[in-house]
Amino acid sequence: TTHYLFIVVVAVNSTLLTINAGDYIFYTDWMWTSFVVFSVSQSTMLAVGAIYYMLFTGVPGTATYYATIMTIYTWVAKGAWFALGYPYDFIVVPVWIPSAMLLDLTYWATRRNKHAAIIIGGTLVGLSFPLFNMVNLLLVRDPLEVAFKYPRPTLPAYMTPIEPQVGKFYNSPVALGSGAGAVLTVPIAALGAKLNTW
Repeated sequence: TTHYLFIVVVAVNSTLLTINAGDYIFYTDWMWTSFVVFSVSQSTMLAVGAIYYMLFTGVPGTATYYATIMTIYTWVAKGAWFALGYPYDFIVVPVWIPSAMLLDLTYWATRRNKHAAIIIGGTLVGLSFPLFNMVNLLLVRDPLEVAFKYPRPTLPAYMTPIEPQVGKFYNSPVALGSGAGAVLTVPIAALGAKLNTW
């Protein structure tokens, strides 16, 4: 019972960490201007949490379930901000599910080999997550307009946008985000799996 209670606590807390990792997740302005940081933090958190959860159950499909929980959680938050009068594009819901499906597919295809899930699955998450999210962000109406017209109330005064200087970071560095995410995801996911065996 204690072991199952522990995994529930880990699942809930890792979900919260992923959703709030570096505060690069919800808001349109930061999603665009800090895409590399967003890609690294989110792909790493997804891989660590999903692999830990998947290896605990030993069932392919658990990673997708884990990503679905985070997606629902974030859509609820998006709805809450929308209800407060912010535009629909104020919050962009990250695309976790396809990358988690690749992780599950790797685990299933390698006959539940946890090392393959960490190395191959973690790399696939790190490479695919930035690409899926770049496509998602391209659908945003005008991220810079949203960012400057609707600054976040929680933003510190020294970070409040004054003039659209953020545009110089608007290069969408997908390759850098993918590479960094892939490189960092594997060793951190391996650490998460190691902790799972203790």
